[in-house]
Amino acid sequence: MILITAVLSAACLAGCGKRVSDPVSRSSFLLNTFVTISLYEGGDEAVLDGCLKLCAQYEDMLSKTREGSEIYKLNHRAPGERSLQVSEKTAKVIEKGLEYSRLSEGAFDITIEPLSSLWNFTSENPQVPPEQEIGAARERVDYRKVSVEGNVVTFADDETALDLGAIAKGFIADELKAYLTEEGVESAIINLGGNVLCLGERPEGEPFRIGLQRPFAERNEVVETLNIRDLSVVSSGVYERHFEQDGVNYHHLLNPRTGYPYDNGLVQVTIISPRSVDGDGLSTACFALGVEEGSLLIESMEGIYGIFMTENGDIYYTEGAEEFVAS
Repeated sequence: MILITAVLSAACLAGCGKRVSDPVSRSSFLLNTFVTISLYEGGDEAVLDGCLKLCAQYEDMLSKTREGSEIYKLNHRAPGERSLQVSEKTAKVIEKGLEYSRLSEGAFDITIEPLSSLWNFTSENPQVPPEQEIGAARERVDYRKVSVEGNVVTFADDETALDLGAIAKGFIADELKAYLTEEGVESAIINLGGNVLCLGERPEGEPFRIGLQRPFAERNEVVETLNIRDLSVVSSGVYERHFEQDGVNYHHLLNPRTGYPYDNGLVQVTIISPRSVDGDGLSTACFALGVEEGSLLIESMEGIYGIFMTENGDIYYTEGAEEFVAS
C-alpha cells in the first residue's frame, strides 16, 4: 500500500524533562509505516487496541493498491462508469484533497496517481521512468476532472485516478484523536510515521516537545525542537523516499505539471496546525509552492504556521511559527 507517498517521516518525538509517569504505548506497522500511540493520561490497553483497529479500517478504505478498498474501486471503475458512491468518510477525504488542490492551483493534486504509480521509490533498483511514459501519465493528472456531491464521486473521463497519500494520514490522525477524546483520554501523542498529533499537553502541564528531523542526517538527529500543546506537526521533504541517478537526487514529491520531482531549493516544509489533515495537505502543497507563495498561503489561514528549510541550510518561519521553537 502506498497510502502516504507524499507524506514523509520528518518529525520525531524528542523526550524532555522528567515524566510524571511513563505512557502506555503501542506500535504496529500500518499505513505502510510504523504507527505509535502513546497515552499519558486516560485510556488503557483496550483503547490502544481500538486505535490500531481504526487505523486498519481506514487502510482498508483509503489504500489505492489494496483490492477492495474504496479508492481502488474508484480507480478501477468500469469504462464509462463515471459516478460512484462511497462512504461518508472517504468522500470527506477526497473533498479535503480537492480543497488543497484548488488552493494550490494544482501544485498539489490528488489525481497524481498515474505519475506516483510510475515512479517506484520502493524498488530495490529504482530508475527514472522513460520520458515518454512520464509525458503520457502527466496528461492524465487534473484535479478539475473530479467532483464530489454528497457521497457520490464523479469523474470527467475514464483515465483520471486518485492518490490520497498526501492527505490520508492526517485525516486518520484526526479520527484517532476524536476516538481518544471520546474514550476519556486527556493527554496522548499519535505518531503515524512522522505525522504527529498531540492531544492536550503533558500531565504535569508542560508542552510536548516534538523534534524535527535534520534532512539527510542520522535518524533522530533534530534541527529544531518545538513546544506543542494540542496541535499537529507534519513535515514533507526530499530525503526519505528518494534515490540518486547520474548524480541527481530524485524524491517522491512530484510536480504534476512536469511529471518530475520538484526542484525548488527546498528540502523540508513543516506545518503546525490544529488539525492534522490540514498539516498533511499543506505540507505538500507549500513544498510545491515554494517559500514565498507557500508562506503567503499559510499566513492567509488562521492558527496555522509553517517552517521552510532550504538545501543550503536556511530556515524560514511564517508569522508566529518561531514562537513554538523551544529555547
